[in-house]
Amino acid sequence: MGKLTGIKVIDLSLFLPGPMLTMMMADHGAEVIKVEPPTGDPARQMEPTESGQSVWFRNLNRGKRALALDLKSDNGRKHLWELLADADVMIEGFRPGVMERLGFGYDAVSAKNPRIVYCSISAFGQKGEMALHPAHDLAVQALSGFLSVNDGEDGVPVVPGAPSADMAAGLNGLSAVLMALIGRDRTGRGDYVDIAMFDSMLPWCAHIAGDAIRGGDAPVSQAQRSLGGAAFYNVYKTLDDKFVVLGAREVKFANNLLTALDCLDLLPLAEKEAGELQQPLIQYLRGTFLTKTRDDWVEWFADKDVAFAPVLNFAEALDQGFLLERGLLIESDGSHQIAPSFQFRSEENWQPSDAPELQK
Repeated sequence: MGKLTGIKVIDLSLFLPGPMLTMMMADHGAEVIKVEPPTGDPARQMEPTESGQSVWFRNLNRGKRALALDLKSDNGRKHLWELLADADVMIEGFRPGVMERLGFGYDAVSAKNPRIVYCSISAFGQKGEMALHPAHDLAVQALSGFLSVNDGEDGVPVVPGAPSADMAAGLNGLSAVLMALIGRDRTGRGDYVDIAMFDSMLPWCAHIAGDAIRGGDAPVSQAQRSLGGAAFYNVYKTLDDKFVVLGAREVKFANNLLTALDCLDLLPLAEKEAGELQQPLIQYLRGTFLTKTRDDWVEWFADKDVAFAPVLNFAEALDQGFLLERGLLIESDGSHQIAPSFQFRSEENWQPSDAPELQK
């Protein structure tokens, strides 16, 4: 029995943030009914596929039931009201105002089911001048400042490798929904949760944008310890055109590496401010890492206490032995699934399941 066994969730969301939120609930016992338009969630068609299902769709929608409803029809709306009558949670990811026009805004739903926790996920929230502005992850990262520091030495921003605004919204949404369920135990009433991708990203800048937060200048990546200005928190190219990283700035790690390289005289540079003052050390390390292949460096670092890692592609990353040790990637019936990212000692090992076929 999972932590959320007995919780009924109606999920009207598509693509990424909402489905991730509700899948995490399903993984831990919640009954999740995914309500899709008659044509289905577009993620069902996303390549690649495995065992007849989209890998994307399976890894965000496993363990749910799926039902096709046309909410513009009387029959579709009637069926949704029946589902909501005893639901604990409702998740929707439409643009602000859509659910109200369909007759399923929070006021209407809570009037019939006061215990429901109703969560809306959007790019910029349900009110304000940006509420109706269309945006996916990239635009939210651009407007929140994060894309400006997703850049190289040339200062040119590039498309991020992770949909951080989407994922932050899903995680914030899960946290808020669980808080509201705990609060309901005291009050007997549910609540409305307004989750914005923009709002969810913003707190992540506290460690890099301190000056801007207090009304000063924006951070410049190459002068920031966490963004490329520090020698021991940086990416280095190797002899075979691959890459490695030094990933911790504590002086003890710098001491350990520079001692092993027989250049301890450079240690004071590691303690200087990030940016121009650390450039001589960065240049030295660049030249050093170019003398061996990535895998040779992995072997060289094996007995040294230094925060070092090779830069792996996803095929390499997902083939690492410790993933199998922790049960993070599971093959079952010819399909591969990424296991839940948090585990409870009191629960049995998680077992994968397929994503639902669409019932019409």
